[in-house]
Amino acid sequence: MADMDPEAMAPGTPATVGERLQAARLAQGLELSDIAARTRVPLRHLEAIERGEYGALPATTYATGFSRAYARALDLDEVEIVRDLREELQHIGESPEYQPYEAADPARVPPRWLAWGGVAAAFVVLALFGWWYSSRLSSPVDAPEVAAVEPPAAAAPGSATGSNAAQPAASAPATGPVVLTATQPVWLRIYDATDTRLMEKEMARGERYEVPADANRPMILTGRPDALQVTVGGRPVPPLGDGTRTISGVELTAQALAARSAPPAAPAAAPAAASPAP
Repeated sequence: MADMDPEAMAPGTPATVGERLQAARLAQGLELSDIAARTRVPLRHLEAIERGEYGALPATTYATGFSRAYARALDLDEVEIVRDLREELQHIGESPEYQPYEAADPARVPPRWLAWGGVAAAFVVLALFGWWYSSRLSSPVDAPEVAAVEPPAAAAPGSATGSNAAQPAASAPATGPVVLTATQPVWLRIYDATDTRLMEKEMARGERYEVPADANRPMILTGRPDALQVTVGGRPVPPLGDGTRTISGVELTAQALAARSAPPAAPAAAPAAASPAP
């Protein structure tokens, strides 16, 4: 009979990545809330990792990013933790749907067909929104034709003329490097239109990343868009999100970001009413 690894046979040895992280945390006398404060990862996600319930996370990719941050907070080998986690996910296969531990009240549970119908409707709405958003960004907008107007003989008193007229607010340039700067520790992934991963990491506060200029429609996935400052050609653009929900598929080209920061068109002035004849 082949010799067995004594560590593998030792009773009580943590078997999963989550159990190993939990054992290391307890050995250091730390609470899970301490890890959440160090990593800024939500407490419920850390609990799911320790239990091995990866289906409770927003996406499987979050498991590697959160586990890496967890291991770093405990001074563990984060590369080894991520490698073992990926092997564990391959053995598990498709993550099961997360179900709370508490028993549900049968009177409050909707019929299964209604739940599946709601899920299908949500997917349809998301697909239509993604198609509309992509077509809006990629389709050029023709400038409307404006009929020539005869200049007035004399400007009314008190009206703004020449350089005194109100100028529209400056918008971000449509060209120039797109740079992401982390204002707080934030995990993100940058990928292109073919779903090729350009960058995936947890950025430290003050860290900068310049989106490759030759990337094919680069897009971003992150749960903390409010922790990123975006500039195009050195000029800031509006935030990608307020941080209340995860964003995905937001295009990071200079043209798309400039369209987000373009000011709305000013309404046309109403014609003056004709004076009654004496």
